[in-house]
Amino acid sequence: MEKTKLKASERKNLTKSGTKKIRREGLIPGVFYSKINKPIHIDVVDREINSLVFTSKTHLISLELEGHEEYECIIKDIQFHPVTDKVTHFDLLGLTKGEKIKLEIPLQLVGTAAGVKEGGVIQHVLHKVEVECLPRNIPEHIIVDVSGLKLGDSFHIGDLNYEDIEFMVPKESLIVQVTHPKVKEEAVPTEEEEAIGEEPTEPEVISKGKKEEEEED
Repeated sequence: MEKTKLKASERKNLTKSGTKKIRREGLIPGVFYSKINKPIHIDVVDREINSLVFTSKTHLISLELEGHEEYECIIKDIQFHPVTDKVTHFDLLGLTKGEKIKLEIPLQLVGTAAGVKEGGVIQHVLHKVEVECLPRNIPEHIIVDVSGLKLGDSFHIGDLNYEDIEFMVPKESLIVQVTHPKVKEEAVPTEEEEAIGEEPTEPEVISKGKKEEEEED
């Protein structure tokens, strides 16, 4: 995996007002932590962290922090604004050489499924998967070749072949399938609905005639 450099500054003012101030300046607050280091509060330029967040790849990050050694890490957690979806906070996890790590990796579909040519529809069910591996074996994404899928076929986690990583979900977990296109069926009205839908008929009115004249005395 290609390593990406990320420049950051150590953040001293941890108050709410201080955090709001750096956000107004186009900076995003974050925390770097690891098993062998105390947490370090940092901030980075928003466009720098955005390029690592809004992507379909997993990045191995080389954190450059003034007054510190260079840290190898990954993005472990991201917080977004509930309305604008802008990054509001992030966590970086430091990696230890020779120690396995758990993280989520994007699943990328490649190829054109044979079933699509037969009129089928691709349903991409699982977009990310949690794996455990050594830092040097972290893939940018996991390739899923769908070209051999025919109409009605599916692809599961157990169908993947990656020797250096362990998948942390069941082998039966569905990634993608080729299904028949949904046909919108017309609703068949029930007898009661049909009865309601019929034109109302005028009820038969039986008018009572005058009573027969009383028999003559």
